[in-house]
Amino acid sequence: MALSTASDTVFAGSIPEIYDRYMVPLIFRPYAEELARRAQTAMPGHILETAAGTGVVTEALHRALSDSSIIATDLNAPMLEMAARRVQSEKVSFECADAQQLRFADSSFDLVVCQFGIMFFPDKVGANVDARRVLRKGGRYLLTIWDKVDRNLATVTAGRAVAALFPGEAARFFERVPFRYHDVARIEHDLLAAGFEDIELETVELRSRAASARDAAIALVQGTPMRSDIEAIAPESLDEATDAAEQALRQFEGPGGFDAPMAAHIVTATK
Repeated sequence: MALSTASDTVFAGSIPEIYDRYMVPLIFRPYAEELARRAQTAMPGHILETAAGTGVVTEALHRALSDSSIIATDLNAPMLEMAARRVQSEKVSFECADAQQLRFADSSFDLVVCQFGIMFFPDKVGANVDARRVLRKGGRYLLTIWDKVDRNLATVTAGRAVAALFPGEAARFFERVPFRYHDVARIEHDLLAAGFEDIELETVELRSRAASARDAAIALVQGTPMRSDIEAIAPESLDEATDAAEQALRQFEGPGGFDAPMAAHIVTATK
């Protein structure tokens, strides 16, 4: 089905704040902590992060590798401003940059990290090529990439609930861009095409957790580009869509709060 790539890259208005408050702890922080744990084993001195968003990975990396220098980059200035407020250290700097056209010199970094960003890059091979270029010999390229949407139950459940409200526009809310790059053969192909030969890929299941189904619904409906789609179709329906998602997500709510499975590929490519 044809989906709008542009709509999936819009993080404007109040979305960055809601994203950081609700989405980050729901689905991004668990993988950020896992990436930082894996990065720590290599003890990199110089780290580049692309698609840093509001800095959850930056923060986890700095906590795990406090002596390492980190340059965190993203194209979205408002989100990067939030990242800079989250992590304040002389070891960490932030700048707007396109991961497909990095300004950095060849062989500048020991580690390049990209959490849930490559799915949005129009030229994935080009981004991989540039990541490899700025890595030193033996340096690592560490990525997280969402597995298929059906293995990410909070997202697919909320998407279906919202889609039911807009039958003529349902395609917008199903398999969105972040979940359309899950094929491991394609991921490996794009890394090989960029010159990487030593590639390890592991599919890791973690948990989406929140205080309540309501918090999860706010995260997924109001803290993502789904909100932009709803507001483009029927802006008065945002609250109704959030309520519908909450009702559907209650199946994952228990005495300890909201808890649902999620799955992503963690890739390590070594230069």
